[in-house]
Amino acid sequence: MEAPLAERIRPQSLEDYLGQPQLVGPQGSLTQQISKGLIPSLILWGPPGTGKTTLAQIIAQESKRPFYILSAINSGVKDVRDVIEKAKQSGGLFTAKNPILFIDEIHRFSKSQQDSLLAAVEKGWVTLIGATTENPSFEVIPALLSRCQVYILNAFSKSDLESLLERAMKTDIFLKQKNIELKETEALLRLSGGDGRKLLNIFDLVVNASNDENIIITNDSVLKLVQQNTVLYDKTGEQHYDIVSAFIKSIRGSDPNGAVYWLARMIEGGEDVKFIARRMLILSSEDIGNANPTAFIMANNTFQAVSTIGYPESRIILSQCAVYLATSPKSNASYLAIGKAQQVVKQTGDLPVPIHLRNAPTKLMKELGYGEDYKYSHDYSNNFAEQEFLPDEIKSTAFYVPGNNSREASTREFLKNRWKDKYGY
Repeated sequence: MEAPLAERIRPQSLEDYLGQPQLVGPQGSLTQQISKGLIPSLILWGPPGTGKTTLAQIIAQESKRPFYILSAINSGVKDVRDVIEKAKQSGGLFTAKNPILFIDEIHRFSKSQQDSLLAAVEKGWVTLIGATTENPSFEVIPALLSRCQVYILNAFSKSDLESLLERAMKTDIFLKQKNIELKETEALLRLSGGDGRKLLNIFDLVVNASNDENIIITNDSVLKLVQQNTVLYDKTGEQHYDIVSAFIKSIRGSDPNGAVYWLARMIEGGEDVKFIARRMLILSSEDIGNANPTAFIMANNTFQAVSTIGYPESRIILSQCAVYLATSPKSNASYLAIGKAQQVVKQTGDLPVPIHLRNAPTKLMKELGYGEDYKYSHDYSNNFAEQEFLPDEIKSTAFYVPGNNSREASTREFLKNRWKDKYGY
């Protein structure tokens, strides 16, 4: 059986590896470690199709180490222990090059499965390389995470994806025999969503569907074929980010019907309940915020509940939360505020704290005037005393601007009564 295109052109060396210059470029954080063979246990975190498995294989190949691979989807504790035992035997006592154990989708491992890795990693029996599409801070147990370095892989850029297509046409044993013209690539790139494997799957499908001697690829031909082959999007993980994007945008757009539909798609596809709940928790702050602070409480309780209950009952809790968030008033004021504040910090650097806001725990600090002229708000009428809380260079800068909803309208009035015209409320 013919291997998939992504497998046929999988890079075999760092020179052929595409993208991730921050990791494996000339000045990449992994480049020197790989060249010296001094590989720590690490977690590769990034979207699907960004080369995590390929990078792990190249690391093993270039450091000349035995390579073992497990998939968290179909491996249990016994499988982990069996592989560790084999790795111990292959590593031996007289070599510094301990085997590499690669675990794909390590975020799907249970706590007990992750616990079973600890001794092997700690004692150096194996060098662990885990791949995950989820934030390892949430999905990898602290004891294991503390023994690993985390490296972030970025989604492929437009130029990366175009280079991937060119490489496929030039190097693949089957494609280079065909006369292919990439007349338009926008549909291919858009449907890939930055996922290199997905791009190659679609490209291979389009090429193989044509019986013409000269294969001309256009946006229309790609879209028409993809719509006819919906199975392309039914593979586990292929629609992961597309569907959750539609789900989040439906809630943000206050459409409970769209939200519940996309929720059902994720549930029927076997999506992790914690993944769905976590996205709603983020949205409750980013898109609703102080327009309805209870939304955050609701989302947080939903996350805790589904983490305990699981399917099938969790679908009801997820639906209730999704509907509640979709029908809540919306505000991204807090999201915009921290973004603006961070931008100012990057532009202005470490501005000094105004002296009246500084703490004065020692006699010397008090003599230097630390904390002098600070007004303790509770000593004043209405628990408020007007004073400057920002460095002089950016004083009177309004980072938080209340949204246009009933709750934040009262917040705007509160701030206006306190600060008059200072922040333009």
